[in-house]
Amino acid sequence: MFICNCNALQEVLGAVYSPLSAMTAFCTNNKEERIRTMAERRENERDEELKKARPRVSKVWEYFTDDKAKKSGKCRICKGELAFHGSTTVMHEHLKRKHPGTVRTATLDHGPKQRCLDEFVLKRGSCTPQMAGVLTESILNMLVNDMRPISMVEDEGFKQMVTTFHPGYTLPSRTHFTKLMEGKYEATFGKLKDALKATKNKIALTTDAWTSVATEAYLGITCHFISDDWELNSFCLTTMPLEERHTGTNIAAWIEQAVERFEIPLSKVVAVVHDNGSNVVLAANILQEKHGWVSVRCAGHTLQLVINRALKHPQISKALGAARCLVEHFKSSELASSKLKTKQKQMGTPEHKLVQDVSTRWNSTYYMVTRLLEQRWPLTATLSDPAVTQRGKHYLDLKADQWTLLDELAKALQAFECATVYLSGENYVTVSALPPLVRGLLKSTHTVYDTAPVQAFQAAASEETTARWSREVTITDDDPSKQIIAAALDPRFRKLKFLTPEERFSVQNKVQALALQSSRNEEPTAASVDNDDTAERTPNRSVSALDSLLGCDSTDSDTSEANNYQDARNQAIINEVLMYFGEQPLSKTESPLSWWKLNEAKYPTLASQAKSFLCIPATSTPSERLFSAAGNIASKKRASLTPEHVNMLTFLHCNLKHL
Repeated sequence: MFICNCNALQEVLGAVYSPLSAMTAFCTNNKEERIRTMAERRENERDEELKKARPRVSKVWEYFTDDKAKKSGKCRICKGELAFHGSTTVMHEHLKRKHPGTVRTATLDHGPKQRCLDEFVLKRGSCTPQMAGVLTESILNMLVNDMRPISMVEDEGFKQMVTTFHPGYTLPSRTHFTKLMEGKYEATFGKLKDALKATKNKIALTTDAWTSVATEAYLGITCHFISDDWELNSFCLTTMPLEERHTGTNIAAWIEQAVERFEIPLSKVVAVVHDNGSNVVLAANILQEKHGWVSVRCAGHTLQLVINRALKHPQISKALGAARCLVEHFKSSELASSKLKTKQKQMGTPEHKLVQDVSTRWNSTYYMVTRLLEQRWPLTATLSDPAVTQRGKHYLDLKADQWTLLDELAKALQAFECATVYLSGENYVTVSALPPLVRGLLKSTHTVYDTAPVQAFQAAASEETTARWSREVTITDDDPSKQIIAAALDPRFRKLKFLTPEERFSVQNKVQALALQSSRNEEPTAASVDNDDTAERTPNRSVSALDSLLGCDSTDSDTSEANNYQDARNQAIINEVLMYFGEQPLSKTESPLSWWKLNEAKYPTLASQAKSFLCIPATSTPSERLFSAAGNIASKKRASLTPEHVNMLTFLHCNLKHL
């Protein structure tokens, strides 16, 4: 019974267990699949959350934007696109090469790091791209304006100074500054070209040659013109390297090349100012014959030749030689120089140093002589001290007659020095002052002095001045020079008191002729066009043979109105010239350009002529000053600079402040 019951129970349990087993197996399989699906879903959600919440720890993303569609990063500074596949190394290198100084490279692409306490106590200032650009531009301007070598940015002291001023700024390399300088040159070159194109007034040129410490030859060319607002503008065109022989033909071709490079119309150039070198004079004559550019010799160089010739008197040469030896002794002896300072204090003399003259600058001889005369008694006292001067060197002190000679010579040279300084100016009108200054120099040579050598100096100076400036201050064949025309158009000298009455009348006629000629060359005005239209609308009339022979008004109706208009215009110009010369002269201390600015409407035709003549410099000093700048740029420390970079740096130094 028990067994049967057990069997029956097994059958019952088997019947019940089979469906349960199947159900259990089904539930187990379904649960595993569900768990696996949920795990995959959680993993995907976690990945999505990580992608969304993952922070951009690299500093490069401050300068790039992420374009997920293109899988690239776009630079916010230069707008360039770089491929991005999860690494920012390419962006890092892009910032270092293309945008140095924008961010400190030590902070790029390294992620978060453990910070030290100093970062919380002393925070380093950040440097935005805009601020970095301003700092870089400021450094470049400093290098150009102060004529410093570009290699200065690699000096350790300069780097430390920049880091002290702004710790967050990374100083770019020397190569980067060189490229910036070249770019600034191109931009400034374009601005100057546009300025020269915009002006309708005449342009004058100055030129001079120079050799650098690297024995490289350069030709400097500057241009000068008066703006519509009556401002005298001066610009450097080029410091051109010369690789061929400096013949007159080559120099003329180089000047033409510089003018064409700036697209200056050849008819717009009025004159070329140059020194008295034979090759440069030949070049100027070639340009005058070819283009009509007036050849103007440098007044400063001419004065140099005049004074050098006049100082060749034996006694004057001997006295100046003794003066040079005296100055050289005090320059080379530290003991004598110290003792001189002591004597200056004891005697109440100004504590000035002695001046050594230079052979190429005659006025330096004048400065040397005047300084010796000022320090005569301290010098004599120092030389008489046996503790300073050995017994055999007492000859260094000048003799009494030499001191007297130098005193009178300084007085005779004073007028020439004043003229040299005034004519060397660049910011005011100088060419118009040359004729009256030359007449004043000739008058100064008539002063009577006691010593025979100074009298001989005056005679030689008067002779040389007359010979070298005969054409500039006199009128030959009723053809006054450009300098005299400029003086007539300068309201300070319009009375032309340095000329005879006959010469004044001739100059006034020449100015009137130039004004009438410029009026004929101008385009027809609206009034003349209206007259032409009226004449065209006038019907033709039959004219008899007698009327044609007599030339009555009815026969010349087409031309009479035009002739009447031109006659009225000519008469207005004549009245304008007479009224101008009838006014009182302007004070010598006032600016002629300011006067013309106020009276341009009153004298329109003469104002145009004044702009054409008063822009001419009296000396070639502007082009010589180029080489003062170029000499500092192409110094011994920078003798390896290429001629092209010398030209660029000189151009920027001279023109940046005006453009």
